Amino acid sequence: MNSLSSLSDLIVWQRARVIRKNISLLTKSFPKDEKYRLIDQILRSSRSIAANIAEGYGRFHYKENIHFCLLARGSLTETLEHLCCAHDEGYISTDQFNEHSNNIQKCHKMLNAYIRSIGKKKLQMTIDQ
Repeated sequence: MNSLSSLSDLIVWQRARVIRKNISLLTKSFPKDEKYRLIDQILRSSRSIAANIAEGYGRFHYKENIHFCLLARGSLTETLEHLCCAHDEGYISTDQFNEHSNNIQKCHKMLNAYIRSIGKKKLQMTIDQ
């Protein structure tokens, strides 16, 4: 069970939504021939972050929540890799890369903290029983 009243209270989910929106805006400047390649891949991975956090939040068991958070963490890393590719190909500047990379790293840290807190709640429930 979550102590938050709703998913919208979860700060890491809010940050993931911002990343998703920023990536969507960023890809509008990519070359059109990347539409079904890099653009599709980076949009999918960035959308997967918030989606997996939300799915985990909606699960009853702590273990399932952690599983989906780990998937979200993988999607964060995948999104960062796609940003590296965009930078290497010259689609985004170093400043743009650094800004988005920093946001991803902050979300990664928040997600790790959230995963740890889920584990602590699970442990506490085990002790209380």
